[in-house]
Amino acid sequence: MNTGAKDVLHKIRYLFIPYIFILCACLVIKLLYTRHDIYFAINGFHTDFLDNIEPYITYIGDGVTIIIVSAIVALCNYRASFLLITSYALTALTAQILKYSFDMPRPKVYFANELDKIHFVKGLYILSVHSFPSGHTVTAFSAGVVVTYLARNKAWGAVLLFVALMVGYSRMYLSQHFFEDVTVGSVVGVLVTFLWLSYIDRKPFINSPRWNRGLLKK
Repeated sequence: MNTGAKDVLHKIRYLFIPYIFILCACLVIKLLYTRHDIYFAINGFHTDFLDNIEPYITYIGDGVTIIIVSAIVALCNYRASFLLITSYALTALTAQILKYSFDMPRPKVYFANELDKIHFVKGLYILSVHSFPSGHTVTAFSAGVVVTYLARNKAWGAVLLFVALMVGYSRMYLSQHFFEDVTVGSVVGVLVTFLWLSYIDRKPFINSPRWNRGLLKK
């Protein structure tokens, strides 16, 4: 059972500390460059290899992926599965509220007059609306925080942070989101999940013996 926010921060420190430095770097980039500059700098770097792998990397942040993983985890541990799926549900709901509140256009619409300058991955359906924030990025960072929190070896947090960053990058590479969408998406994923874990994992019921069992672990 955690003892509050400090305990959660301590457990996710290998993800959280480097994330704060990366977030500060992102804010500096945003202050120095325009949306146009950042988008076309990212879009301008593309290869056949990245065109092939980025669509698969982006699936890591898909809600279906988290649901499947949570179901598999439930075979061994109900508590871990519960924390993973509820964190996803809460952060996804937050992201959707923000998406519909801001209703921002995606790159395909925002740069409609410059489509000839944009590299699109062939065969990929490009979305047009509800750009802010990036839901896939929210999900990837949320899952990264939860898994780091639960992992015995907390150093895995650094690896999970890298994976989440790669999901965020994939959203920009695939022209589904802007830099701002991904940056704020990461904040939503980390902050909301941190607050949820600080609250829910202090409850006695989730730390009872039966919650540390699973469908295959009686």
